Amino acid sequence: MLIDRFGRVATDLRVSLTDKCNLRCTYCMPAEGLDWLPKPQLLTDDEIVRLVRVAVEQLGVTEVRFTGGEPLVRKGIVGIVERTAALRPRPQVSLTTNGLGLARIAGALAVAGLHRVNVSLDTIDRAVFAELTRRDRLPDVVAGLEAAAAAGLTPVKVNAVLMRGVNDEGAASLLGWCLDRGYELRFIEQMPLDADHRWSRDGMITADEILERLGRSFVLTPDDQQVRGSAPAETWLVDGGPGRVGVIASVTRPFCGDCDRVRLTADGQVRDCLFARDESDLRTALRAGATDAELADRWRLAMVGKRAGHGIDDPAFLQPVRPMSAIGG
Repeated sequence: MLIDRFGRVATDLRVSLTDKCNLRCTYCMPAEGLDWLPKPQLLTDDEIVRLVRVAVEQLGVTEVRFTGGEPLVRKGIVGIVERTAALRPRPQVSLTTNGLGLARIAGALAVAGLHRVNVSLDTIDRAVFAELTRRDRLPDVVAGLEAAAAAGLTPVKVNAVLMRGVNDEGAASLLGWCLDRGYELRFIEQMPLDADHRWSRDGMITADEILERLGRSFVLTPDDQQVRGSAPAETWLVDGGPGRVGVIASVTRPFCGDCDRVRLTADGQVRDCLFARDESDLRTALRAGATDAELADRWRLAMVGKRAGHGIDDPAFLQPVRPMSAIGG
């Protein structure tokens, strides 16, 4: 298993398929984009599936989530999902996406074995969406959500980040919209993972502020937290249920002690924490002919040094060199 020195066991693998994205969200990357990874540095489809297989068969991983960048821009994604779903023991297979290409491919992903999707959507106001993402593509995301639900990729979850003075006053409207359609909404505190390194704790919308805004329009009742387990979201029943809303408060209410996640970047680096500044290289060993057992041993070793927490509150905290789009969510 992937056990760190504090006894935490990583069973949830996040795999970045690419660092490229077809949106330019203001809290993630600059308008002109970033310098994408050169193709030779990226893992091939076969290399991704092999490392996922090692994780599932030898290291106890039970859930695999494909991320990016935007994973749907990876041409081989359906085949990667299909081969992952064919592994034994079969892992839960999910996808985090901005939804732009989902209407076209949701059916094929479901047939390939994908269980569910998380779609990033910060607002249902078309003008605000265009301001936040620098692209006028809200109808495409809405169509993607509808296609995912129709294909049975449920529960369809929506991830939202609130930006002060931009979309924060629309939080209740977004929740109502999701409840009407049966989507599960999760608000995520903005984290220090932007490419411009402009994040500030004073500027972010906190979990308490999110709940205060939602409380103006809905009655929120704390959900049974025993059900939460290692899930990052605290959840609340909305107006008595059955609808729920979640808040992922990575900054103000960290859940590092229950973390069960490990990340594999698109260029084959293991990250033991989203906020880690160090990575462990699997790609070089893989391409040099390492056996599955040797790759598994390297992966185990990579997890030993995982810190007790992300350290955002530490005065000496430094943001990771890589932004979120290059790390994978």
